[in-house]
Amino acid sequence: MKKGIIILFAATLGLAACNNYKKGEGDMLYKIYKSEGKEKIKEGDFVKLNGIQIIETKTNGDSTLVNTYDQDRPAFFPISKSLFKGDMAAALKLMGEGDSASFKLNLDSMAKYSGQPKPASAKTNYATFTVKIEKVLRKKANEPDSLFEKDKRAFFETEYKGLIAKNKGTEEAKIKKYIADNNIKATTSASGLMYEIKTPGDAERAAMGDTVMVNYTGRFTSKKSNGKDNVFDTSDEKVATAAGVHSPMAKYGPRPIVMGQVVPGFNEGLSMIGKGGKIILVMPSKLAYGENGGGPINPFTPLVFEVELTGIKKAKAPVATAPVAGAPATTTAVPTAPVAPVKK
Repeated sequence: MKKGIIILFAATLGLAACNNYKKGEGDMLYKIYKSEGKEKIKEGDFVKLNGIQIIETKTNGDSTLVNTYDQDRPAFFPISKSLFKGDMAAALKLMGEGDSASFKLNLDSMAKYSGQPKPASAKTNYATFTVKIEKVLRKKANEPDSLFEKDKRAFFETEYKGLIAKNKGTEEAKIKKYIADNNIKATTSASGLMYEIKTPGDAERAAMGDTVMVNYTGRFTSKKSNGKDNVFDTSDEKVATAAGVHSPMAKYGPRPIVMGQVVPGFNEGLSMIGKGGKIILVMPSKLAYGENGGGPINPFTPLVFEVELTGIKKAKAPVATAPVAGAPATTTAVPTAPVAPVKK
């Protein structure tokens, strides 16, 4: 895990006012919510945890940077030597297995030692992490480093296989519940795609190779821990801001997508509507990212997209050329959207 441990992996259960926090080392502030009284985490331990990282922004209130609960994916990492006084490693060493706590860590110090810039929108100089320690794996006395590394790999693989099995076993139920809860009048295609055409659009349909302009919002079927829709990507800036996934680097508005270079469920759905058309797509994982997942999307994760097709640019007739030795048979799309529907 290198320097990214400082800010990439943390977890949160809630926030508290600064005057309720105790002073830790360096600029760290902390508050222990629950202590099981077990041995404290130390350098070299391997930790599984859950939670959220939040910063307070100047314009949009709190911004959630990481939430392992909403992603349904706990974090795993080794506890390294502290890079500065009051960093995440130092904070976690105040805890033991089963404990939960909140920490406020200095953003300037985090940026300096992690190599990742301080968010320009930050209102204060602190990021808040609230962490629940799920499991601590410790090196046994006199255990060779090579064996401990093997233990860590086995522990991670066992946990990850459990996550995959859980997702696979609950996928169908998640889809049914989402459709019922949202009153979607779904039709199921031969492939298993569930869809509701809200507006068919004009008569022209996109074919493979065509470039379409789309507005879309992608959601997980489960709600966020705060009860809101679990949006993971969108071309709508207002939706992104409300969902806490706004990125100053993103270009919002209709995005170009090449038919055939996106996940199967997206290809199929787009072929059902014309310009001006709108459709809701409920994709089982086999039509999305499948058993391997991708990015923030776990294996066996069903996805929901609301899509509006705003334009179609027909592909030019292909020019026959001899294949280049060693070249791949097909090209991979360069994503125009941060996550969704580009095929891996």
